[in-house]
Amino acid sequence: MKKLITLIAAIIGLSLLGWYAYSLSSSQGVSSSELIAFSIDKIETVDKVIISDSYGQEITLIKNGYEWTTESGECVQQANIEFILDAFKNIEFKGYLPENSRKQQIKMMSTQHTKVEIFQEGEWKKTWYIGPASQDHYGQTMLLDSEEYGKSDLPVIMKIKGINGIIEPRFFADFRKWMCTEIFKLPINKITKVDVKFIKEPSRSFSISKSGSKMNVYQQNKPLAGVDTAMIFAYLNKYKKVHYEQPNYSLNEKQVDSVKKSTPFIVLTVTETSKKSTKLRMFKIKTDELHQNEFGIDEYANMDNFWCELPSGQLVKCQYYAFHPLILGHVYFPLNLEKIKKAEVPTE
Repeated sequence: MKKLITLIAAIIGLSLLGWYAYSLSSSQGVSSSELIAFSIDKIETVDKVIISDSYGQEITLIKNGYEWTTESGECVQQANIEFILDAFKNIEFKGYLPENSRKQQIKMMSTQHTKVEIFQEGEWKKTWYIGPASQDHYGQTMLLDSEEYGKSDLPVIMKIKGINGIIEPRFFADFRKWMCTEIFKLPINKITKVDVKFIKEPSRSFSISKSGSKMNVYQQNKPLAGVDTAMIFAYLNKYKKVHYEQPNYSLNEKQVDSVKKSTPFIVLTVTETSKKSTKLRMFKIKTDELHQNEFGIDEYANMDNFWCELPSGQLVKCQYYAFHPLILGHVYFPLNLEKIKKAEVPTE
């Protein structure tokens, strides 16, 4: 009888232990799901993303129809948006942080991280805190705050499905990296006038006026004779796709102001049929060594790039290679270039 009672007690004890283990396991499973539920369902309903970093930079991206813009309606590169949406959809759990590195990882995340706030149909749903890369650089240390689960206590390691790599490069708060590089996207029928003015070399200046099928080329306000109409079309066709190379990453605010206050070497103005006018002010970049320009003249100037002030006031870096088809009128038209003199040393 004693043995029977002992056996029954043992069975009850094992049952209780098993139930406790199951309960603990279930509890840990719920906790784990809360920690790793980063992915976004119904990705098409995401309509607002706010990205901020530890350097005080922040950008708000808004979905307007099929396009994304900044909060103020400025153009952003749509390819960058696609990378973000792909991450929202395909992020997956990679692993938990080793216990011996948790304190260090949490400390690192508290001082340096990228914060990504995600909204669906106008309502906040989740926030990602993106920390350092995992030790093998095949994942990213991240922490989740969500409407459904609240904020996690511990970060975990996440990755993008099918990709061995870090996630953080997809998310940046620097507006300059989001800016659309497009300056002109004009078919010929949208252009009514182009004016290219070389400030210190007026003999290189020219302009084109177009009204319906009637087109004229002018040099110093005088119409040029013997201009091939096909060459006018060839020139105007160059405005279909014009981009700048990159935003300003090298000049501080004081230096930017100095450039803008200096004399541009070219002012390019394009007027559209809608009456919209786009003016670009171009500034040479000073160098310590002499370089030969396209006319064989030596200048203390960079012959690959120049600064350009956009209508918005933004200063960007452009390539001569991309703009020579727009500013070298003599390639298309019989301009009189006899008065060209050695250019003065440019100012940066």
